[in-house]
Amino acid sequence: MSESRPPLPPFTAESAAKKVRAAEDGWNGRNPEKVSLAYTADSRWRNRAEIFSGREAIVAFLTRKWQAEHEYRLIKELWAFHENRIAVRFAYEFHDASGAWFRAYGNENWEFDAHGLMQARHASINDLPIREDQRLFHWDRSAPRPADHPSLSDLGL
Repeated sequence: MSESRPPLPPFTAESAAKKVRAAEDGWNGRNPEKVSLAYTADSRWRNRAEIFSGREAIVAFLTRKWQAEHEYRLIKELWAFHENRIAVRFAYEFHDASGAWFRAYGNENWEFDAHGLMQARHASINDLPIREDQRLFHWDRSAPRPADHPSLSDLGL
């Protein structure tokens, strides 16, 4: 039996937006093993300067990421979609071990298989140092972003 992760391609505006929000919610949960299940067993990633493939590598990457990025909160927004591909822009806030805050801005290009699992992820990301009083993402980090929390566009990001 094949794994399946609806919504499935080909995407509509509605189904692509649902896929983006599901990815945001998953990443905000910060559970590397659970997040890895949204990707094919041989998913190919480029994240900043790292290039790797496979769920085991995804789990290792996300474990390192969330051990270093404290108070992580992410907002994703649909940019474009076509058939089995989705383009996303995102921003997330975190602080490092020294307490320095950052807002990371980025774009992702996603490609899905017929079962709705992501088979390729290409991410370009830039970090901007911010002061703690410049933070914009304030919700209980043990829960997904509330539906009434402003989007990236609403925040002018």
